[in-house]
Amino acid sequence: MSSPANAVVRHAHENYARYPSLADRVVLITGGATGIGASFVEHFAAQGARVAFFDIDASAGQALADELGDSRHKPLFAACDLTDIDALRAAIADVKTALGPIEVLVNNAANDRRHTLAEVTPESFDECVAVNVRHQLFAAQAVAEDMKAARAGSIINLGSISWMLKQWGMPVYTLSKSAVQGLTRGLAKDLGRYGVRVNSLVPGWVMTDKQRRLWLTDEGRADIKRGQCIDAELLPEDLARMALFLAADDSRMITSQDIVVDGGWA
Repeated sequence: MSSPANAVVRHAHENYARYPSLADRVVLITGGATGIGASFVEHFAAQGARVAFFDIDASAGQALADELGDSRHKPLFAACDLTDIDALRAAIADVKTALGPIEVLVNNAANDRRHTLAEVTPESFDECVAVNVRHQLFAAQAVAEDMKAARAGSIINLGSISWMLKQWGMPVYTLSKSAVQGLTRGLAKDLGRYGVRVNSLVPGWVMTDKQRRLWLTDEGRADIKRGQCIDAELLPEDLARMALFLAADDSRMITSQDIVVDGGWA
């Protein structure tokens, strides 16, 4: 029996667009257990997609999969450290075995831990790049051949407006997120001849539980109010609904683009 909370979620989805092309489509989401990623999982599942998602947080990931168990297809969760490329490749192979060729890849996983320039070491630099951009390339590599064979597919790389705004206090994070734009444009050209689309989905300051708990201050709220054109909180579902469009056939001629969802800040 579904819970009242699930009923509320389904009612919320009914107020927005449905994409018939997403029904039964195999979608892989990285970093899907919490925050923006969890909203991606929820929204794709609500469209009837066959969703698989990875996260290092095994308990939160399994809880989310169980919560969405009454979807058309219960999401498939696998615990995976995406900085371990061998583990990432193995997990993607398992998804293909279980669900079939991956038709949509959402490269969402990231960590915006604050750090100063003085704190950066070669080891912390490599770790930050691995968490925020390296896995995007290798996940795309692992799904590309199936997409090329199908002559269709959508890869969505999560960027950030942080580097566009000259955000201070996390130089390796902003470096990594700026690199997502270059990765997207290069892959779009490489894969476009096979009908595969590659875009960057670029969030502003999204009000996840983590952001509220760790980073949001009165000063931060004032920055948002000054920066955004729309005076409202940017929420995970605002990103998820754009991801649905980029994954669906409705956006078939959109590729190599930075789709910014930030309330008009950048």
